[in-house]
Amino acid sequence: MKVNVGDQAPDFKAITDEGKEISLSQFRGKYIILYFYPKDNTPGCTREAISFRDRHDELEKEGAVVIGISSDSASSHKGFKEKYSLPFILVSDEGGKIREMYGAKSFLGPSRTTFVISPEGKVIHVYNSQINPARHPEEALRAIRQDKERSGVTKV
Repeated sequence: MKVNVGDQAPDFKAITDEGKEISLSQFRGKYIILYFYPKDNTPGCTREAISFRDRHDELEKEGAVVIGISSDSASSHKGFKEKYSLPFILVSDEGGKIREMYGAKSFLGPSRTTFVISPEGKVIHVYNSQINPARHPEEALRAIRQDKERSGVTKV
């Protein structure tokens, strides 16, 4: 299965870096930036996470929640989050079920894909780039602002 723009975002339950179970549906009413990345503490993934960290206040002001997903364990995520002071949720997808549900794979394995989901649960933007991980937060912000403009919303 591959999730595309206009699709309803598939709900899932998963364990966070804090060992808590969350579901995607609990964030309804907010924009959700769901970003899949290959592995904690690798150069590209670290650059991507730091970019989301550095834009986090701006994303929050737009009413967005950031959720990073990889197949690393919750304890790996916890260390990665602490090491780089990441202010957002990291989710463990050890079996790859969430990644599979969203179609966030490439021929070479896990891809770097970001899904921007509207407050109503619809996918409004999909961005995939292995080459420039630091662009993912910028793409997400642009998609949220365009969605708000289309719907006439000025603030969330």
